[in-house]
Amino acid sequence: MANYHKPESKTIQELKDIANKLRIDSINATQASKSGHPTSCASIAELMSVLFFHTMRYKISAPRDASSDRFILSKGHAAPILYAAWAEAGLFPTSELLNLRKIDSDLEGHPTPRLNFIDVGTGSLGQGLAVACGMAYVGKYYDKANYRVYCIVGDGEAAEGSIWESLHFASHYNLDNLVVCFDVNRLGQSEPTSLQHKMDVYRKRLESFGFNALVVDGHDVEDLCKAFHNASTTKDKPTAVIAKTYKGKNFPNIEDLENWHGKPLGAEADRVIQHLTGLIKNKGPLQIHPQKPINDDAPPVDISNITLSSPPNYKAGEQVATRLAYGTAIQKLAENNARVIALDGDTKNSTYSEKIKKVDPARYIECFIAEQNLVGVAIGAACRDRTVAFVSTFATFFTRAFDQIRMGAISQTNVNFVGSHCGVSIGEDGPSQMGLEDIAMFRTIPGSTVFYPSDAVSTERAVELAANTKGVCFIRTSRPNTLNVYPNNEKFEIGKAKIIKQSAKDQVLIIGAGITLHEGLSAAATLAKAGINARVMDPFTIKPLDVNAVIQNAKACGGRVITVEDHYEQGGLGEAVLSALALEPSVFLVKKLAVPTIPRSGPPTVLLDMFGISAKHIVNAANELFKIKA
Repeated sequence: MANYHKPESKTIQELKDIANKLRIDSINATQASKSGHPTSCASIAELMSVLFFHTMRYKISAPRDASSDRFILSKGHAAPILYAAWAEAGLFPTSELLNLRKIDSDLEGHPTPRLNFIDVGTGSLGQGLAVACGMAYVGKYYDKANYRVYCIVGDGEAAEGSIWESLHFASHYNLDNLVVCFDVNRLGQSEPTSLQHKMDVYRKRLESFGFNALVVDGHDVEDLCKAFHNASTTKDKPTAVIAKTYKGKNFPNIEDLENWHGKPLGAEADRVIQHLTGLIKNKGPLQIHPQKPINDDAPPVDISNITLSSPPNYKAGEQVATRLAYGTAIQKLAENNARVIALDGDTKNSTYSEKIKKVDPARYIECFIAEQNLVGVAIGAACRDRTVAFVSTFATFFTRAFDQIRMGAISQTNVNFVGSHCGVSIGEDGPSQMGLEDIAMFRTIPGSTVFYPSDAVSTERAVELAANTKGVCFIRTSRPNTLNVYPNNEKFEIGKAKIIKQSAKDQVLIIGAGITLHEGLSAAATLAKAGINARVMDPFTIKPLDVNAVIQNAKACGGRVITVEDHYEQGGLGEAVLSALALEPSVFLVKKLAVPTIPRSGPPTVLLDMFGISAKHIVNAANELFKIKA
């Protein structure tokens, strides 16, 4: 192999010794916590030794340095050996490993970014590779830096379809700075994996996906050193190191046996540690140490204070779909900041995310119809503050990536999600395309912000605000054109509602968003003809909801409130409002209008009426409130 130099025998032995030290550390940590996965750690000990002490380049003093190599442990249950690798590298004392899984320790059962050396939370299997792909994409195409990305995937989690979505993505985009290490240790949690040690099957599958596929003995450090060198010299395709390993390697009477998954060794620990200690030739301090990056070639990035390149510019009375306004806004943000990017799943001409390509085609990442990978790639792209990522597709399709989104929150990601084609108002495409659960889903995400703009002006400002907001953001956009209700110079804030129509004699408060705000305005006009004054509120953000505005305006309208939403009854705008009113001792009468059942195909206006959220139904709800009050 060109330019490959076999490590000296002294180095080979040192790497073997480190692997067994990592095994001992993992046993001690799991014994102290009385829980964990020491056998799953043991199968990747040589992989971790070679990666952390021979192959990877990183800074101990700055674990998330922009120019350092990245490492993702997708099989997050092997966290103890990851913690042990960083401890043995010198980041913190190995004695701290005994705090594994304790309530006051950040060395949790699975990795989270509470630790300064962890980029993303892992443990929900099948997700780490997508994140690694996002990191590698940024490194190759945006940073254009020398850092490389390594990801260890368990053979059990390789049954997840999301892994194969990510493999396709990596190959399609020629991510030759990505190395995927498959830990083929044969055993799953409850029984052997489907392929067990059929290494040739793994190789053929990965080659068919366009990988430089290398089958190695995962416990032979020289074999691993050679494979990682091969990966570093391979161009235009990613590398898969398919490591044949054994669960519980070097644990006598435990190695390669079932029923040891997720169990500390208990009474067997001392015997196993004694055996491992006997395998270590160098009993003293480590003689080899991690390598630093060759140079600091990742460019500086500033993603603070991102603004639209120009303010909204719409004509009075103009009708614009909020999905189109999103495309305009993402284009304007990209004009002002080179690190604003858009990702989509083959819906760019419907979500209008493709408008960013007018600024720079490279700033758009097509992830195709693979929404789990789409979300994971975005999370990886946003890591270490390298990009401001906007992910768009039809709102309903985010449901299939809910696990990735919730793990994004655990990973402290700042990814922005934009869901178009929400509700029955999309019309003839029918229920499979209608986002009717999306508000509920994103409201449950800890720390999330949920925007629901009602016109083009508020949409542009929602996109601008999301770009500067920490945590998961969701922007809900609609398919039909809607009338602009705000002047171009209107100011918006997260958690601050807008009153669109009011008088001193208002008798009922109508709260709507998106399409239903306009239905509410139409209903208010009809009610006025009947002598009933209705106040109309646009919440702008459903989370956080402007609780004070809801309570104060409800009181001002005699306690009568109507919520109307193009969403299922559970978990949306109505329940957010009811939760706010429940905090107040005053008595309120609330009518909650929402889509009550699975809808069907039909014209938008017909569907709004059929499923009870049109202006007519708002008027009827108001009349019913007055009957109750009387």
